[in-house]
Amino acid sequence: MSVGQTIKHKTQAFKGRVTERIGRTTRNRRLQREGRADQISGNLKQSGDKAKDAFRH
Repeated sequence: MSVGQTIKHKTQAFKGRVTERIGRTTRNRRLQREGRADQISGNLKQSGDKAKDAFRH
């Protein structure tokens, strides 16, 4: 897994947390859902990269 990929996936998860919080603050359920989806997506991508690395070594 490259460093660029790691940063990209962590940034996506962080962006999701921020979006979800904004959605909660403004009581906008759509933003909450989008934020949660970004978090899950970023975390799954990170897990996939970790699994790939484990099989390579």
